[in-house]
Amino acid sequence: MRNDITRRDALALGLSAAALATTGAAAQTPGSQIKAADVAAPNLPIEKGASLRMLRPVRFVQPDEDVFRANAKRFTDKTGVEVKVDFVGWEDINQQTAVTANSGAGPDLIIGFGDAPHIYLDKLIELTDVADYLGKRYGGWLPLAENYGKRAKTNSWVGLPFGATGGPLVYRKSIIQAAGFDKVPEDHAGYLDLCRKLKAAGKPAGFALGNAVGDGNGFANWLLWSHNASLLDDEGNICINSKETIAALKYLKDLYPTFIPGTPSWNDVSNNRAYSSQEISLTANGVSLYFSLKNDPATKAIADDTEHQLLPKGLAKTSPMAGLTMNAMVFKHSQYPNAAKAFLMFMLEREQYDPWLTANSGYWAQPLAAYADSAVWQSDPKVALFKDTMVSPYFNGYKGPISTATGAVNADYVLVQMCAAVATDASTPEQAAAEAERRAKRYFRR
Repeated sequence: MRNDITRRDALALGLSAAALATTGAAAQTPGSQIKAADVAAPNLPIEKGASLRMLRPVRFVQPDEDVFRANAKRFTDKTGVEVKVDFVGWEDINQQTAVTANSGAGPDLIIGFGDAPHIYLDKLIELTDVADYLGKRYGGWLPLAENYGKRAKTNSWVGLPFGATGGPLVYRKSIIQAAGFDKVPEDHAGYLDLCRKLKAAGKPAGFALGNAVGDGNGFANWLLWSHNASLLDDEGNICINSKETIAALKYLKDLYPTFIPGTPSWNDVSNNRAYSSQEISLTANGVSLYFSLKNDPATKAIADDTEHQLLPKGLAKTSPMAGLTMNAMVFKHSQYPNAAKAFLMFMLEREQYDPWLTANSGYWAQPLAAYADSAVWQSDPKVALFKDTMVSPYFNGYKGPISTATGAVNADYVLVQMCAAVATDASTPEQAAAEAERRAKRYFRR
């Protein structure tokens, strides 16, 4: 079928996700027991002559890109809609999203990070019909997906989460044990003690304090949330300049000297390189680090000695770890909104999604409950911990609500730079918290 299908042909197709998924699609991954309810899909007749261009974050695991491209081609084979997918560096995706939104031209779809759709609400089409269908078909959306997908305090979906990468602790078991610990302590004092001993042993910890989309924001959020600090309270009032934040930053003053030098300039690949070269023995990262070590004969011994553990709770009730979420959005300037929505549905159906989830070893953990039954979560005990990444109650802008302003604060690295200023003695904890409050208020006034 070519792009010049008639409107009658398109209407006959209906282009429901269910129809696309079951007509010649790839078989479900062996060992997976994913159930799909028999639910009527929204009728999305593809526009005549439709073609699509998409941007999404670059892969950290090669099969992520390979299977994603193969699934996109399968959509083209079924519908005649050409789909061009460009993979963009993590530090560039926010900027390119801003250019696209503000210019009203460019890609039809962008898979950005987390709260990106909430920054550009007036530039996007609603995805509620797609989200409702997928939620009913696959056991419901997980909490983190709902937080990022829905417009605050509504049931209107502005984003369609594809998955999230968790950033738990990654550590060398033998080195931790040599320091006198069976596992990483959950309390702040014990965690600091471990990091000091690792530093003394010449195998320090390392956590990003640079403008790193995943690792920098992840560390800053953990530091705050584990001290019961947050950007906002439940009502949406800015509360970053608090005694809890000051306590967190004072703790960082003690913790930072245990890190390997240079972390204020780290990006999202820096800790991967430092861990792989055995310069550090403790960091936080998605499954990609373990995946690369495991699949390289030169580093398999490091992988065998590697363990994952949820981030220390500190004062929190549960591990304060939010998943860095890939969140799809469709722009109003697209000439082919039905084709775009049909494509997103197709990619999230089990015949496409489960092979992709499995190929990337769960690096982008599922947003829909049914995919917890994917075979990938039984494939390796060291990967199983990532299964519940999107069950987390934590999110950027916590305690919420998510909005244009919370998205802008995150994109501008307000919290990361607050932490870095204290770690490098550029500011006192009190000064840094006050500056973060001042910067945040600029966005909330708009």
